[in-house]
Amino acid sequence: METPLDQIDPEISAAINDELRRQQSTLEMIASENFA
Repeated sequence: METPLDQIDPEISAAINDELRRQQSTLEMIASENFA
């Protein structure tokens, strides 16, 4: 596996990079369903 992913499958590579950027630049709050 010497060939970079962006050369093998640029669409998948772009999707992974977009998701990485999204996770690094946003904070996603998830509501808890546990009440005390």
